[in-house]
Amino acid sequence: MTSQQIEELCLIAEKAARRYILSKVSRKKIESFDICAEAEGTKPVALDVEVAITLSPSMKGFNVQKLVDETVREAFSSAEKHLRELACRSAK
Repeated sequence: MTSQQIEELCLIAEKAARRYILSKVSRKKIESFDICAEAEGTKPVALDVEVAITLSPSMKGFNVQKLVDETVREAFSSAEKHLRELACRSAK
């Protein structure tokens, strides 16, 4: 993978995570959230996704850890889909 492809992979994972969070929680209920996706290597590529979310006090009963876990899964799923598409393109 080129450095440009690795950067694109990280962006795709971050966007998927952001989209997922905002589909589950209103922006007004989020005090802050930080998403970081980093990839290393080429074959295999190692992707690391970190998500930190702070919700407003009115969301005290909300399971934040479950949201974080689901968000990370969604980011990996989008990244994996992108890698499969890259592999298909390069096989042609």
